[in-house]
Amino acid sequence: MANGGKLAHGPLSATGVVIVAAVVAIDQLAKAIAEATLPLGQTIDLLPFLALYRVHNTGIAFSMFAGSGAVLIGLMVGVTAIVIAFWVQSRDGGRLVAAGFALILGGALGNLIDRLRFGYVVDFLLLHVGETTLFVFNLADSALTLGPVVLFIVFLWPVRPEN
Repeated sequence: MANGGKLAHGPLSATGVVIVAAVVAIDQLAKAIAEATLPLGQTIDLLPFLALYRVHNTGIAFSMFAGSGAVLIGLMVGVTAIVIAFWVQSRDGGRLVAAGFALILGGALGNLIDRLRFGYVVDFLLLHVGETTLFVFNLADSALTLGPVVLFIVFLWPVRPEN
């Protein structure tokens, strides 16, 4: 791209648009299936550490700030704007950085859609150790976790071109 590649892997790049759209679509489909098929608050074991367990989360991570709907929506919109601003300014990392930012943006949008539609986020995956619950999450949350991991790896161990 003419400006040093600045926008080549930005939010409107093919990489960015495809990943954001895929994360939102898969997340919303999974949540719709969970809402239609999983009983609210009942555990269905999948693995010794993972179960299906549908809840309606009115807060953020670990149900913090539960019931603060308008504040949380504003916070989510603000964080999303900051992620986009960082992504637009990013000049390094190419497609991997685009993928990291797109995962974050797609996850944030997936949960924002829930919060705007329902007033809560649909969570349906329960990670646990024995009887101890670690957390309940959804696919958008997974993208929100994986995105920063990708960015951390790319920026911690950048690939240097060979001379």
